[in-house]
Amino acid sequence: MRYLSYWVFPIISGLMWLSTLLGLLLHWIVDTHREIYASMGNGQTIAYISDVGASNLKPLFVTGCIITTIFLDLSFGADRWLRHRGRLVPNTSTGEKVLSGLTIFFAFIGTIGLTFLSGFDTLRYPRLHDIFLLLFIAGYLLSAIFICWEYQRLGKKNRQHRVLRISFWVKLTFVVVELILAIGFIATNFKGLYDNAAILEWVIAFVFSFYVFSFCIDLWPAIATRNNRFSTNSARQMEETYYATHPSVLPDVARDTQDSQRTLTDGPRGHHGNGGHQKTRTEQRDF
Repeated sequence: MRYLSYWVFPIISGLMWLSTLLGLLLHWIVDTHREIYASMGNGQTIAYISDVGASNLKPLFVTGCIITTIFLDLSFGADRWLRHRGRLVPNTSTGEKVLSGLTIFFAFIGTIGLTFLSGFDTLRYPRLHDIFLLLFIAGYLLSAIFICWEYQRLGKKNRQHRVLRISFWVKLTFVVVELILAIGFIATNFKGLYDNAAILEWVIAFVFSFYVFSFCIDLWPAIATRNNRFSTNSARQMEETYYATHPSVLPDVARDTQDSQRTLTDGPRGHHGNGGHQKTRTEQRDF
């Protein structure tokens, strides 16, 4: 149980999503021998995920989508809570907190889209299904963009934490790849190239699982801070350290911090005059 922590949320979510996709795909290929469903377009031979999900495996599709979104949202929530508590690198500026809020908001939009598109299947509710599919793709894509932006700002301030850079590049790769695939999916769908669109939809879905797993990178460091009694003060300490070492960002705060440090150092020698003060400054410069 030592290493059991919040990182299990994205693992459960990602495995559930992969299991759902593989279950649907293998059922269509192996069990039905590539059945042509009633929801498929004219000349279409490759089923969309939603075509298979609207068949007798609809309970699996709905259950898989709900469990995936529950544990993915728990991952987003855990990341925000752990940063607020100081157990992960905290958000020390209003901009970072706004980006974090936008990340969670659009993830919730994606959650609504994925949950409802599984229930409103493409066979019985084609228009509603397409609307929720758009919400799913756009919601999680925008959420990924905002979390990349947040991690870029965090990584710039905290270069000693390599995990922020790794997670940033992983998620940025997801954004670029999914954006290209989504554009291709929409274009081929509107042109009536349904087989090509179906292939792209399956690829988009499988790539999404790697995005879900990437949150393990973010939540894993919380294992090391599990017994940190001073976690509630970590955010304030890191913020003060940052401003103290970056005077140009907030000169007044940095100057006050430096003056306080100088007072503590020079206090015992203040009655010796300027000579003692200059000597102390020279000693500090040597270190």
